[in-house]
Amino acid sequence: MSATKKEVRLLKCKAQESLILSVDHFNRVGDVGRPEAVLVLLDRGLELILKASLLHCGAKIRERRDSNTIGFDACVRRAYSGANRFLDADQAIGLQAINGLRNAAQHYLLDISEEQLYIHAMSGVTLFRGIVNKVFAENLADLLPRRALPLSTVAPAGMAMLFANEVAEVRKLMRPGTRRRTEASVRLRPLAILDSNLRGVKLQPSEAELHKLANRLAQGVAWEDVFPGAAAVELTSEGAGATLSLRITKKEGIPVQVVPEGTVGESVIAVKKVNELDFYNLGHKQIAAKVGLTQPKLTALIRLHDLESDPDLAKELRIGSSVFKRYSQNIIPRIRQIMQEESIHEIWERWKLSSQT
Repeated sequence: MSATKKEVRLLKCKAQESLILSVDHFNRVGDVGRPEAVLVLLDRGLELILKASLLHCGAKIRERRDSNTIGFDACVRRAYSGANRFLDADQAIGLQAINGLRNAAQHYLLDISEEQLYIHAMSGVTLFRGIVNKVFAENLADLLPRRALPLSTVAPAGMAMLFANEVAEVRKLMRPGTRRRTEASVRLRPLAILDSNLRGVKLQPSEAELHKLANRLAQGVAWEDVFPGAAAVELTSEGAGATLSLRITKKEGIPVQVVPEGTVGESVIAVKKVNELDFYNLGHKQIAAKVGLTQPKLTALIRLHDLESDPDLAKELRIGSSVFKRYSQNIIPRIRQIMQEESIHEIWERWKLSSQT
């Protein structure tokens, strides 16, 4: 067995152990340290399975001349936008959400409701299952005990209902004459962390920021306007028993933006409600000039690699009675990545052959 294969096997084994321990802590009767243990172990399991998957796919998990492995964000970035991509946008969103809450649990204080904890525990198992299936073609149910699934009697109906219920409790705490600002801030912290991570912001909210959020909600501002990141996603579930899946997914039509690497205080991707003309702000001719291709060869590359089917990259926009194909800035690094893996001459020849059939 090669050193790389052995490292993949060991990382995968330790990832499974952390996942099992996370589920075990979730299902425990005692509450001492339970939320923190669930999130820390779940986060570790997901980071290790990402590293095992990256190695298995031929990617590196260490920077040049660095003996330490890359961190969680770098793993997500390489798995989502690197040459060996195996994550989709929804999976990256879910991973960021768990990692943001884990940071609060590990480094400060986190008071999270049972409904929220269940969402992230079950979402984490779903993410782990999806990665193992995609990269290793294995079924998680065959790797773990069948009972290794988070169980809850208070599972939430959906993201909107969860936020609406939590905000209603915060508003009660902020009523005139009975203001309990500290309790309101504690209740808002996990909501604010989740929302900021969905928007691509990794910094933990300060007490002053939490107080501002509480005041806005007390003034009657809709939770969707206070937490725009959370308003852009929803919960989707399917299956039952050992095959139950729960995912945090972006709503249809909401674009995802890749945050530039090295941006201070930012995560990997951001879910943002933006003006579509601002997001899809490139035309075909503009892209051709930016990547140094003729328009026909650019068309060949886009069509052969089916880039127009990805809503993060392209969309048909209706302006009046006319329909225009527009592209986001995200398509440029994707095109350059493809051109590194395959010469434009090979792409052009394949396109000509496909056009003749």
